[in-house]
Amino acid sequence: MTISLITRQQVPTQQRVQHSAKLFGLHFPMKLEPFVFNMAGHLSDDYNGGYWEFYALSNGGFYMSPNSASPFKVSCDNGYEGKLSGDALGIAACLYAYSHLSFGEDAFADTCAQHFHWLREYMLDHPEAGAILGAID
Repeated sequence: MTISLITRQQVPTQQRVQHSAKLFGLHFPMKLEPFVFNMAGHLSDDYNGGYWEFYALSNGGFYMSPNSASPFKVSCDNGYEGKLSGDALGIAACLYAYSHLSFGEDAFADTCAQHFHWLREYMLDHPEAGAILGAID
């Protein structure tokens, strides 16, 4: 059995709207994106907005992360405190969003559940997997 590493590819700026619409429809700008931004602010007082990168995963998943060279100090409701890179903060915020939005009876909830699992699978090989798990567990 061959296990292949899940890779990410940055979504080019000119394809961001089409890519997110293909995956989530109008739910992306109306529900998912604002939830992710709010969650990033909830996890870190250091987060105060900014440009986010979009990433497509080779397993079908998607996440977004703030474009920041500085780490973010995080303090989570579960008691975890530490620092996350912008990439790791984005992954954690997206995992929270996907989880929360998956509790519904519609197709969007199913989509969020699937994206949660795809992103979690990718995250397990991330260099900051332990810190991300600490933040979301």
